[in-house]
Amino acid sequence: MSDARAADRAAAERLVDVSRETWARLDTLVTTLDRWQAKTNLVAPNTLDEIWTRHIADSAQLVALAPPEPARWVDIGSGGGFPGLVVAAILSGTTDIHLVESNGKKAAFLREASRAMGVSANIHAERAEAALAGLSADVVTARALAPLTALLGIAAPLLKTGAVGLFPKGREASAELTEAEKSWRFRASFHPSLTDEIARIVRVEAFEGPAG
Repeated sequence: MSDARAADRAAAERLVDVSRETWARLDTLVTTLDRWQAKTNLVAPNTLDEIWTRHIADSAQLVALAPPEPARWVDIGSGGGFPGLVVAAILSGTTDIHLVESNGKKAAFLREASRAMGVSANIHAERAEAALAGLSADVVTARALAPLTALLGIAAPLLKTGAVGLFPKGREASAELTEAEKSWRFRASFHPSLTDEIARIVRVEAFEGPAG
């Protein structure tokens, strides 16, 4: 492990309070991602030295914002496993995890990584519109997938049946929320990010559907 990567992992340990078993699962996730990254672009290459804070800790902080003991968690556009596989590592054995990823290579990575980590995750290698049909959840997440207006449209089948949405956003979070309120009726709150002082996590609940 490079000095930069080691320092970044130490920084993540200060931000995330999880068991040793969870850290071991997360180590396996990072090792698997490093191996796959050479042939499949799972995360931006310039973030690899900061993978523990930029991706692992950034994903892990969502668990504290979820309802307690969620029975089912659905992550849309899971890509390199963020936040879905990080959530699976933390909630292993207690929550039914569903990862939606339409890119075949990335879906194959998710399957291999979940097996290596020893966590149970349902991988949906299809578009969200098909994967979410008939599915319900307590929590739905999506990270770096689309603007909030579009995200709410994609996640609507889960949100309208009671799921809480957790959507990490950057400096444009407030503008995205204002725009989304023109199209949808819902209640939202902002939560500061532990890993980026200008970022916010948008927590969506009481989703009613299109604005009248």
